Amino acid sequence: MSLRQSSFFLRFLTLGALAHVYVGARLIPDALLSGAGAAAAILALLLSCILIPLGMLARSSVNPPWGDRIAWVGLIAMGLFSSFFVLTVVRDVVLLLTWLANLVIGAALPWMQIRSISAWTVAALALASTLIGFYNARRLARVVDVDVPVAGLPQDLDGFTIVQISDIHVGPTIKKRYVQAIVDAVNEQLPDVIAITGDVVDGSVEHLSEQASPLGALRAPYGVYLVTGNHEYYSGAAAWVAEFRRMGLRVLMNEHAVIHPSGLPVVVAGVTDYSAGAFDPQQRSNPKAALAGAPADACAKILLAHQPRSAAAAEPVGYTLQLSGHTHGGQFFPWGFFVRFQQPFTAGLHRLGKMWVYTSRGTGYWGPPKRLGAPSEITRLRLRTAKGRV
Repeated sequence: MSLRQSSFFLRFLTLGALAHVYVGARLIPDALLSGAGAAAAILALLLSCILIPLGMLARSSVNPPWGDRIAWVGLIAMGLFSSFFVLTVVRDVVLLLTWLANLVIGAALPWMQIRSISAWTVAALALASTLIGFYNARRLARVVDVDVPVAGLPQDLDGFTIVQISDIHVGPTIKKRYVQAIVDAVNEQLPDVIAITGDVVDGSVEHLSEQASPLGALRAPYGVYLVTGNHEYYSGAAAWVAEFRRMGLRVLMNEHAVIHPSGLPVVVAGVTDYSAGAFDPQQRSNPKAALAGAPADACAKILLAHQPRSAAAAEPVGYTLQLSGHTHGGQFFPWGFFVRFQQPFTAGLHRLGKMWVYTSRGTGYWGPPKRLGAPSEITRLRLRTAKGRV
């Protein structure tokens, strides 16, 4: 672990410990726990405080299967505590507002009962959200249909289908069986093109190549294309690009391919991740370079870019549609509210100038096996001949 990573991890440990102290101090007394009950609650918080960083470290420092088992426990604890922390903050805000309102109206509220019921409500909601979120994360992603109207698209290309998967995050809790289910579901859609928009893996080729291997069975008549995400760079991008190519996937690194469905030219371009230049200056993301030499008369120019914020540089170049991921749609409450501070789009189809941008909520998940309010997806996008002005 580098000095920079060590410094970050120390700050993470400190903030995590303070957050656990806050939750315990706000909930345990108000829940009217004492004796063995209070001791059990304190022990649970102490274990959570230890398991969360241990689970994060185990992902990269402990070999399978023990590393995976520790990661499972730590990441579930992270998801559970995240809900405890957020709901405790919400509870405190509601209690404060209630207290201020009570000052105005002067009602005799049963404060002890309100505080006790609200503390137990936080615990119940945190547990319920974690269980429901676990189920949502572990089930097969649903297929989402999206029609993209394209001005001037020839009728012969109306219905041209791209299936997009993104942010699978093969790693300690996502393995071969999970990936195989995704591959089978994608192939069942019989797409013209398959697009994989980054963050496929969370670990080294040595540990995860076998787990990611089902991706080599993806099939589409006009190709299976992949671009790197930031997690590929965390995991050794060069080795993974070589491995993806060995699987038979076409990795686009600031370059494009020209396909001819119905004999008409369509460009499929791809850029390296928005942050790639920080890892290797020669791999800096460049939407303009990715389109260099492409036929000017292409009926559609499709860009695969892991992060939605690549759109600002892509739109002036003349792309028709950008496919992105990265955001996970926030994955679970309340993190979707914070995505917009970094990315222009959180999820779904949006217009930026003359270009459409579709942001997938992701096909897997990252970190805690938990999805709530942001379901995973396999996206089936169909190009449609636009009627009227678009």
